[in-house]
Amino acid sequence: MKYIDFRSDTGTQPTEEMRAAMAAAVVGDDVYGEDPTTNALEELAARMLGKEKAMFISSGHMGNQLAIMGHTKRGDEIVVGRESHIVTHEAGATALLSGVNHCILDFPGEMPVPEMIEKAIRQENVHHPDTTLISYENALAGGRVVPLETMKAVYEVGRKHGIPVHIDGARLFNAATALGVPAYELTQYCDTVTCCLSKGLCAPVGAILAGPADFIDKARRNRKILGGGMRQTGIIAAAGIIALEKMTLRLKEDHDNAKHLARRLSEIDYITCDPDAVEINMVFCTIDQPEEKKAAMQQKLLEQGYITGGYDGGPTRFVTNNGTSRADVDGLVEAIKKCF
Repeated sequence: MKYIDFRSDTGTQPTEEMRAAMAAAVVGDDVYGEDPTTNALEELAARMLGKEKAMFISSGHMGNQLAIMGHTKRGDEIVVGRESHIVTHEAGATALLSGVNHCILDFPGEMPVPEMIEKAIRQENVHHPDTTLISYENALAGGRVVPLETMKAVYEVGRKHGIPVHIDGARLFNAATALGVPAYELTQYCDTVTCCLSKGLCAPVGAILAGPADFIDKARRNRKILGGGMRQTGIIAAAGIIALEKMTLRLKEDHDNAKHLARRLSEIDYITCDPDAVEINMVFCTIDQPEEKKAAMQQKLLEQGYITGGYDGGPTRFVTNNGTSRADVDGLVEAIKKCF
């Protein structure tokens, strides 16, 4: 049986073009800066993100932690949202690697609020840690996109207080696609940014950290400290080039499929789903059915060829990607109907 994966876009497969490019990649030792394919990827990423310099890294998680290491000193504090990846999914790395505190804010709907951020800033008080970084996601974990005017307002708060802003842009190009602007229009409102080359962009591994040249030079040393000097990285960087040049251009298809899925789900009388709330490739819904039936849905869908996330008592999430077609979306809806 062919299985269609709606759990996330983290399971996307590299395209045939990527596989061919990886096989043919010219490589060298990237630790010495001698891998031509990796150098080409970093130059391309810097241009697309509107930054002086970029560095190829193993994951967005690594990029976020390198940013924190570069912007802070031990005992400092960073302002982050409660649902941010840095807080919830990075295994306490901020404390372990940088010795830095989280100032965790409960943003409404995860959307950063400039006024809340400014109020949380603490500086030059012997009793308090110094706030030395503001970080938020775009797109957000809940599938929403931070508007440009909000990004600008947050950046202005940072500049007013001399505090850099880092964007966790795991799905930055999804956000740019949703806003209808190139990525550099978003990243003009941050000092550093991380973006994934995997997920919706389909590269098998890798991410980018971009920012000022001196910051990236420092981050390159810290990457080495973390064991991120991966030598002949051109083999995977080759896929990253295709991810940026070509796969960023097809993300609207995923967004359109997600909208279609939301519309189809909203037509089912026991499912609550708002198509207007779908901004990228994520669909969230609530299913008004007995708990035991909802808990059994994952296995029933698997038996019909659809891989979905487990039910955990919260909203159900489905994610479209390069491996899910419009026909797959329609098939999933019909399969859900058979579960209840």
